[in-house]
Amino acid sequence: MLLWLAEALQNLLPSMRLFEYLTFRAIVSALTALLFSLWAGPRLIKRLQSMQIGQVVREEGPESHFSKRGTPTMGGVLIVAAISLTVFLWADLANPYVWAVMVVLLGYGAVGFVDDYRKVVRKNTDGLVARWKYFWQSAIALGVAFALYAHGKDTAATQLVVPFFKDVMPQLGLFYVVFTYFVIVGTSNAVNLTDGLDGLAILPTVMVAGGFAFIAWATGNVNFASYLHIPYIQYSSELVVVCAAIVGAGLGFLWFNTYPAQVFMGDVGSLALGGALGTIAVLVRQELLLIIMGGVFVMETVSVILQVGSYKLRGQRIFRMAPIHHHYELKGWPEPRVIVRFWIISLMLVLIALATLKVR
Repeated sequence: MLLWLAEALQNLLPSMRLFEYLTFRAIVSALTALLFSLWAGPRLIKRLQSMQIGQVVREEGPESHFSKRGTPTMGGVLIVAAISLTVFLWADLANPYVWAVMVVLLGYGAVGFVDDYRKVVRKNTDGLVARWKYFWQSAIALGVAFALYAHGKDTAATQLVVPFFKDVMPQLGLFYVVFTYFVIVGTSNAVNLTDGLDGLAILPTVMVAGGFAFIAWATGNVNFASYLHIPYIQYSSELVVVCAAIVGAGLGFLWFNTYPAQVFMGDVGSLALGGALGTIAVLVRQELLLIIMGGVFVMETVSVILQVGSYKLRGQRIFRMAPIHHHYELKGWPEPRVIVRFWIISLMLVLIALATLKVR
């Protein structure tokens, strides 16, 4: 919105041209989301407390989590609101890629909100029925996937970029829709599984978003895309502003979510953020790189798959409890140690992923 205003006023106020610079808008985007989160956070927490919207802890969970009962949840509303406000203010709203991310962010946020509402208000620990939760996630992902395919059919926007190979970029055809669907839904649920300890999911999300901000900038620049041997995609540069908003909102939320947490994000936050990251990965054609950058999310998801599969096939568990962060808790690791070590791993993986852009 402010970009349109700046374009209208730049003849009267030449200084308004500053708003046209992507780096400037990315910086103020991160700051806007951060400051809004810091301002609105205490007010939201107080409101959630007054409404008695507290965390529901399963009886089969680690005993150390029983003390978390009653801690305000659904704090993801703050994250989604901060990102939405910031993108509305600073992004180019004529860019279709911006709207693709926002549709998934808000759509998955709504699904998570209903799930959280049923858990904490109706006191149903199962939340939204799994088949309906999956149905709405699938409907949103497929809708966005078909729209993107129609928009970028048979162009660089539907090629598969393979890390380490500069000349391997096959056209996906209709498989693009299927692939996009699994990336968005899979990433959303992976972040949701990771959100089990104070701050565990939000900082890796911030790091991955920061990494994608750089990739989006390079992908949207003809010269840098050519230099790095990645596809040039016309609309992707504006995703830098969206990624910056995620970084700012995430850091603002972490202020209140760090151990011991004053508020939890709930499914409204984790599903929305995961879906947004998956969509961004699709738009910049770096779905495979997301596996590396989001390695912590992958590790958490794989641990659940292995645990369930092993128990059903062999009647034995591989881990003391899944997702894997609970395994280390039951081994005696203090919660802050698990969190910080997973953060360090996430940072390493993001840096490794960025390094692969030049290793081709």
